[in-house]
Amino acid sequence: MSKVRIYTLAKDLGVENQKLLEILDSLGVAYKSVSSTLDEETVEAISGILAEENASGTSSASTAPAPMNAAAPDAEEAQQTQPEETQAAAQQASATPAPKDDVTQPAPVSAPNQPAAGNPSSSAVATEAAVREIPHRSPVVTIMGHVDHGKTSLLDYIRKTKVAAKEAGGITQHVGAFEAQTSKGRIVFIDTPGHEAFTTIRARGANVADIAIIVVAADDSIMPQTREAIAHAQAAKVPLIVAINKIDLPQADVDRVKTDLTMVNLVPEDFGGDTVVVAVSAKTGEGVEDLLEYISLTAELEDLRADPKGEFSGVVIESKVDRQAGVMATVMVQQGTVNVGDFLVVGETYGKIKAMTDTLGGRIKSAGPSTPVQILGFSEAPVSGDKVASASNEHTAREKVAVRVDTRRTVEEARAQRKLSLEEMMGSLVEVREVNLILRADTQGSVEAIQGILAKRESEEVKLNVMLAGIGAPTEGDVLLASTAEATILCFSVTASAPVKKISEQKGVELKSFRIIYELIDEVDRLIKGNIEPVFEEQYLGRAEVRMLIKHPKSGTIAGSYVTDGSFKRNAKAKVTRGKTVVYEGTIVGLKRFKDDVREVKTGFECGINLDWNDVMEGDIIEASEMVEVVQA
Repeated sequence: MSKVRIYTLAKDLGVENQKLLEILDSLGVAYKSVSSTLDEETVEAISGILAEENASGTSSASTAPAPMNAAAPDAEEAQQTQPEETQAAAQQASATPAPKDDVTQPAPVSAPNQPAAGNPSSSAVATEAAVREIPHRSPVVTIMGHVDHGKTSLLDYIRKTKVAAKEAGGITQHVGAFEAQTSKGRIVFIDTPGHEAFTTIRARGANVADIAIIVVAADDSIMPQTREAIAHAQAAKVPLIVAINKIDLPQADVDRVKTDLTMVNLVPEDFGGDTVVVAVSAKTGEGVEDLLEYISLTAELEDLRADPKGEFSGVVIESKVDRQAGVMATVMVQQGTVNVGDFLVVGETYGKIKAMTDTLGGRIKSAGPSTPVQILGFSEAPVSGDKVASASNEHTAREKVAVRVDTRRTVEEARAQRKLSLEEMMGSLVEVREVNLILRADTQGSVEAIQGILAKRESEEVKLNVMLAGIGAPTEGDVLLASTAEATILCFSVTASAPVKKISEQKGVELKSFRIIYELIDEVDRLIKGNIEPVFEEQYLGRAEVRMLIKHPKSGTIAGSYVTDGSFKRNAKAKVTRGKTVVYEGTIVGLKRFKDDVREVKTGFECGINLDWNDVMEGDIIEASEMVEVVQA
């Protein structure tokens, strides 16, 4: 018997994946995921355990009292049809075999493994049951990858085979999302225009996707945009599945792609890692069913749930302005239910839903969790990634908008006043700090050299996390990723374009270019140390004796002086001593040699010193000093 994957065995034995994983844990069998393989001996052991449990369950059922057997299904059925009832109530009904009119009979004794009435643990059981009653929702999947690697072709194949087109006209491409019905249930795909849009959504704090699919061409392997897509998925902290596409081509090399994946820290399960890799062909459909199976398995392990009766929340996928209809916004419902006629607040605007359509273009009146809908009713086109909330009426909607405007202004003012230091961003220095970097260089050799030097800069206290390292000038996608992960973009021998510099300023992202590698390393050292408040000390510059006074109509009194020691600088601090008494402390606002303004006068020269004080006298001694930053270890 050949080895079998865990999820395949679970399907054959008719049990859930989680049940099988619990048995493996009890047997001490190591595994990485439900797609790990099991040998024949382990399969036989699992089959034996399940057979014993089934036999034990059948025996218990045959010896149990008849009233109990009759009550349990009723309670289960009631619990399924009325999810608002708690499990505690169902247990009470199932544990009461006595007739309803037997009012003189004492309270029944609780059955084994069932908490008695008033038992403190019963509330915990009820709470746990309430959590379980929140229904599962469909997974939301985003597919990303390099240009021409077949992302769109893969989506088109799934559309054609898994979406039942309606007579009204099939799929509306502009919706940006569609639903696929598989053997494991419904899957929602977001058809975003590349990874930049995905990062924008993530940057605005809305985790739209539950799972990210990275498409890699079998004849091309890992490319620059592939690396970016991987970095974006990791920044969003969503499960990642790699789909190796175009395996139908003669030059396809799946093993090469798997090897290259290890170079970007994605080790396939075949190589002993935990990255799920599926070989597919968007042209022939080979492997697509396996990909959908893995998506469903990942969703099952993530235990995705949402309450359709909860407070509505969603996120904008895309929007456009239709000349006839008006503003059309595609919204992914994440929690609760949205209905035609509801007031919605998005960004700093609000609107009332006039009409909704599903991904097939059909009119609908309501939509629950994990459902993409196109909404008509906003006065302005919302931004992709903006969160959507509901409001009970127009007055409440206006109040929510006002609060958001105030919050934005407060944040902008705080950002303008000061920039967060590295320590503030990373938290307590007691914990390991992480410095996120994005590297761009002119050649691959430069990238490797810089990464090698950075690796030596790491310590137990500070970790340098190079989220993305590539060749060529930085892109807008780099800036969006840096904004998401609070990273700094460092460029070596390449320069950012004007649009990229502009968006980095708008996002508050540090983008710096270097021609000398040591200057780049110095910048990294600065980031490691953090923006520590500088420490200054007063440093003596020189001394001068006032020998004559010159009255000037505009400048006031100018002290004609002779520098006896050191030097004098314009804008330096000044202290005037008369005898043993300090009569003035201020600033040197002007410094002249004859009629010319000068920046500095050294020992042995005469000069005119203009203070922001007119009571200077002949014989006074003026001392100059300046504040110098102290270099900290």
